[in-house]
Amino acid sequence: MKFNFLSRFVFVLGLSVSLAACNMPPEDPEARAEYYEINDPFEPINRAIFELNRGLDTVLFKPLAKAYLFLPEDGRDIIHNMINNIKTPVTLGNDIFQLERERIGNTLGRFLINTTLGIGGMFDVATHLGLPYHEEDFGQTLAVWGSPSGPYLVLPIFGPSNPRDLAGSIVDTYMDPLGYLFSSDEDRMFSEYTLIRSAVQGIDERSRVMDVLDKLEENSIDFYATIRSLNRQRRAEEISNGTANKNVPGPSFMTENEDGTSNRASLTE
Repeated sequence: MKFNFLSRFVFVLGLSVSLAACNMPPEDPEARAEYYEINDPFEPINRAIFELNRGLDTVLFKPLAKAYLFLPEDGRDIIHNMINNIKTPVTLGNDIFQLERERIGNTLGRFLINTTLGIGGMFDVATHLGLPYHEEDFGQTLAVWGSPSGPYLVLPIFGPSNPRDLAGSIVDTYMDPLGYLFSSDEDRMFSEYTLIRSAVQGIDERSRVMDVLDKLEENSIDFYATIRSLNRQRRAEEISNGTANKNVPGPSFMTENEDGTSNRASLTE
C-alpha cells in the first residue's frame, strides 16, 4: 500500500513527539532556563541526524559541489539565476500574504523582466535595473503572522529547521505553479520536478558556501551548536527582512554574491 504524504507526515510527527523524552528538562533552575532558551528538546536525535548529514555531505554533496565548480563561472551563474527565477512565484505569493506592497512590485517586476529580457531567467537583468533579489517562504509568512517557531529540528539531508519552517516548506511546494505544470504526480512533495529542482539548488548552494562551512567546522568547538545558533540568526534576519541581529557579533552564516543575493551555509549541517 502506498502511503500518501499526509500519512508520512503524521507518522514522522508522531515519531518526533515520542523522541521528546530523549532530552528531558533538567531540574537545576539555571540549567532549565538555558534548556528552554536553546529550545532543542530533541537534541540527541538532532545530533545523530546532524552527524548523518555530515557523512552524506562528505561522501556525496561536497564532491558533487566540487565537481559543479568545474563548470565555467558564467555557466554556474546562469543555473543560479534560473533557480532564483523559478522560485519567484512562491516568493510573490508570500510577499502578498505578508502585505509587502513594495516587495510585491519588486518581485513581479523581476519575474517579468528576467523571464523576458533575461531569456527565461538565465540572466539577472532586473538587479542591474534596480530591482534586487529577495526570497520569501511560507515559514517566514507564518512568523510574520505571529506563529512561534517551535523546537529546533535537524532534518535528514535538508538540515536545520523547526515545525513552523517544515510546515511552510510543505505549503510552498503546493504553492509552486510550476510543480503543477511539470509534474503528473499528485504527491507534489516527491514529484520528479520537486526532487530535481531541490537537488540542483542544493548543489548550487553547497558550492557557494564551501569555504564558509570548512572554516566554521575548523574553528568551532561544537560544530552542531554553532550551526544551530547561526541558523537561527539567519532565519531571524530573513523574517525581519535583514533588520535583525545587526549588532550580533560572530561569523557570518551567509555569503553574498555580486548581484546582492545570499547563500546559506546549511545544506546538510
